[in-house]
Amino acid sequence: MKHTILCVIAILTSCNSTTNTKQEMPTSVTADSATVISSDSTAYSQPYDSTSIDGTTAATAINKVSFNGTLIVPPQNFASVTMLMGGIIRSVNLLPGSYVKKGTLLASLDNPDFISLQQTFLESQAQTEYLKSEYNRQLVLSKEEVASVKKLEQSKADYLSMKSKMEAAAAQLSLLGISTQSLLKNGITPALEIKAPVNGYIGKVKVNVGKYLNEGDILCEIINKQETLLRLTTYEKDLKDIRLGAKVWFRVNGMGTKTFEAKLISIGQEVDETSRSLEVFAKVISEDANFRPGMYVTAQIEKD
Repeated sequence: MKHTILCVIAILTSCNSTTNTKQEMPTSVTADSATVISSDSTAYSQPYDSTSIDGTTAATAINKVSFNGTLIVPPQNFASVTMLMGGIIRSVNLLPGSYVKKGTLLASLDNPDFISLQQTFLESQAQTEYLKSEYNRQLVLSKEEVASVKKLEQSKADYLSMKSKMEAAAAQLSLLGISTQSLLKNGITPALEIKAPVNGYIGKVKVNVGKYLNEGDILCEIINKQETLLRLTTYEKDLKDIRLGAKVWFRVNGMGTKTFEAKLISIGQEVDETSRSLEVFAKVISEDANFRPGMYVTAQIEKD
């Protein structure tokens, strides 16, 4: 009898121990799960833009609208050097990324038509001077009734015709950057010199010595980065939240978490029929030497 009682006690003790063990295990799992959730919550509770940009601007994310876009330069600061006359490249002084000043020699090219144009101007200029003198002489004679009216009229027509020919040649030379005063003083220039129209950095060079370029071909592009703009894509539903003069805070792809400032200066007036989007432009206030046209940006525009 005593032996039976001892067995029953042992069995009850074993069952109780097993029950306690099963109850404790979920407690451990629950604690581990709570730790994981808490860690995830800390990692994602602060959005990328909200944390850094709000810390800089002292504004709350709820008072901003976020957009994507690119860096650009104004059209007046972006020049395409276009050939007004075709020819074979004789020399070239172009290196992408290098800085040039307005008037810097970029390249020279050979074209017989360029030499002929200079010759036409010089000949017509000399003929114009002679015909002008002849016209003035006939004018004096006609007043003295020595010369006929027909001769006077013919002399006048010859003079005006040659003058217009000279002026046309001078205008063409001016478009090519050739000074007629220099041409009269120094004579014919064998090669056409192409010079930089603006200050800026060279980009997209596609020429080499000996290559033939047609009239209208682009020699290179010159980018003046003195003024930089943001071109952002917005949507019609956002129009109520943006206004001219609003502050814009943006980051540039590849430049880390550094935040830059801009000011909204233009809102597009046409909505794309497919995407229902439109473009807005902001003038960059905090410029950086590393800015390049075409760089991707993420921006926030402050609401009213």
